[in-house]
Amino acid sequence: MTPDPSTDCRRRCTGETHQALQALRQAGKDGSAIPVARHPDQAALEAAVFLAACKMGGLSPHPLGILKVRPEPERLTIRLLDEPYVVRHWAERLLPIQAAVAGDDDDPRDCVIGVAGLRSRVGAGGVTLYRPGTGAQVLLTGFNTRWWQRITALLAAAGGPVLFTGSTWTPVERAAHQAYQATDRGEASVVSAILRRIRATAGPGQINSTDAWSTGQEGLQLETTDGPPCPELVRLLCEGPWGLGWQAEHTWCTCGSAAPQGCRIDFRLPGGRRVDYSNLHWGRTNDERRHCAA
Repeated sequence: MTPDPSTDCRRRCTGETHQALQALRQAGKDGSAIPVARHPDQAALEAAVFLAACKMGGLSPHPLGILKVRPEPERLTIRLLDEPYVVRHWAERLLPIQAAVAGDDDDPRDCVIGVAGLRSRVGAGGVTLYRPGTGAQVLLTGFNTRWWQRITALLAAAGGPVLFTGSTWTPVERAAHQAYQATDRGEASVVSAILRRIRATAGPGQINSTDAWSTGQEGLQLETTDGPPCPELVRLLCEGPWGLGWQAEHTWCTCGSAAPQGCRIDFRLPGGRRVDYSNLHWGRTNDERRHCAA
């Protein structure tokens, strides 16, 4: 079956297959546009998951260990690389644990390591991440769920004040979540949209890393170590029904150089907010020396 050119950009953004998008089109749905999270709780969960998991490198062409995502209004499905170290990273970064509290003046957000309120449920389709009392869901697939069960059991047995074993929010998690909500300023919807297009940040090489974090008043910063060519990223994030309507400003690009020295793009969002993007062009290779070092 010949791939449909009209879905090419969505497939580049999400990693979805041509067959999956053809099934959407046959059902009368748009196979080129990427749906947004319908409810604020869904966007908030996706943003919290992304920002907790995003600091991950590794010798892989898959940013954050993500092979592909399937965005739906009520749920996001993330297919991870079938590697135990990837699953362990996600579990350890996401599952909430109470941090040591130094005093009553601590920021509530510093009192929870991981995603406040996050719980997980293992089923036939994978591991469902959710927050009690909301309908938000992120489904992790592509790996043996026994890995997740073993990792969570090890974390729970380590003796620390784990929070993810409870069936409801704890007071410390509720306080942390409310503190995040108070400072959000619409950031969750932006981060959710990036996660739903995470494959757009993957470069052509065998090693990629995508890192994103909040920078307070300055907005959001998105960084790749070996990302895609700037014109391609701009087209995927800004243009067409698959894009976000962003504007690329103050672009400094060295993609076409014999020895790229790094690129920077200042994306302006509708409403005036900003996302700073940088591609470091580290030029890492998955060579024999790195295999020996591992």
